[in-house]
Amino acid sequence: MPKLSKSHIEKVLRYLSQLPSRLWHRFISYWHKNFWHKLIVVIVVFILLVIGTMYGIAQWYMSSVSNQPYVMGVTFDADYAESLGLNPQQTMSALINNMHVKNFRLTSYWSDIEPTPGQYNFSQLDWEFAMINKVHGTVSLSIGLRQPRWPECHAPSWVNTGAAISQWQPELEQFMTAVINRYKNNPALISYQVENEYFNKVFGTCTNYSRTRLVSEFNLVKTLDPDHAVIISRSNNDIGTPIGAPTPDEYGVSVYKRVWTPLFDRYAEYPFPAWYYAFLAGVQKIVNHKNMVIDEMQAEPWAPNGKTIPQISLAEQNKSLNTSRLAARFNYAKATGIRTVYFWGAEYWYYRLTIEHDPSVWSVAKQAFSQKY
Repeated sequence: MPKLSKSHIEKVLRYLSQLPSRLWHRFISYWHKNFWHKLIVVIVVFILLVIGTMYGIAQWYMSSVSNQPYVMGVTFDADYAESLGLNPQQTMSALINNMHVKNFRLTSYWSDIEPTPGQYNFSQLDWEFAMINKVHGTVSLSIGLRQPRWPECHAPSWVNTGAAISQWQPELEQFMTAVINRYKNNPALISYQVENEYFNKVFGTCTNYSRTRLVSEFNLVKTLDPDHAVIISRSNNDIGTPIGAPTPDEYGVSVYKRVWTPLFDRYAEYPFPAWYYAFLAGVQKIVNHKNMVIDEMQAEPWAPNGKTIPQISLAEQNKSLNTSRLAARFNYAKATGIRTVYFWGAEYWYYRLTIEHDPSVWSVAKQAFSQKY
């Protein structure tokens, strides 16, 4: 590297000292050219201010919860495991005993538990609670009509949710009462999720979005079991802030990174940086002092063209989720700053291990849960 002379150093220092003034004069010159230049400047400054404010809120939120433990769990759905050709009990046993998952988000589908009026079958859900209690784990229990997984609204065949709400809401709340009374004293239970993405009108077969019904269900849960937290999830992956009634103890948010878009006939990646979800959580905390959990962190493929995962090849599955993407999801979840995360697709990990005979995804997830990142 050539040695700089004293004169060269002085020139560089002189140029740096004059740089702010030069930039300011160039900005003034650009500003005074015409209206469109002024508009561009205003838009750029506004965007920078918005992004800066969002980032500041995100950093504040992450700092405010940094002393809380990081809790990793999974959503588990016996029906989904069966649809993949798996034995649900073997699948959950592997998650608990091999992967050492202890925190679960479980479903209580109305169609499964009350297939005929007044006749309840809690056998599968009882078994799941018993398995989790053996390892002193925790359960966040989804209740109500709309719960995770297609078709979203899981009404039994004897209920017509397209009819007037007065014709079936009493039966729904009677069912919810049976579920709550059965599990409210179970040591594994830590929270309820009332409905799931309730106001999401673009996905699922649901027909009723009455806020009055949601408030009624929330009040029912709080009356029957005031000791456990109630979570209500946001209705989308990205925008919006829930401000209407009811106000739960915590909010849930779904985070999807790579999905199939029929409009463009291709996979698309959501562009949001991890801190964006800390911003959403921060706004929520500012607005009503409530915390947020990630109740669905995408960790399985998104099959294209309305197909199911067993209908597509392993190569196609890898286009939306392979080992590197899954590892990145665990890092991304931690980087959001949100302290409780339920990963979405644990049944798929076992499907890939046992039916596709590919242990790669299972190994990545197992490492993540052993290290807790």
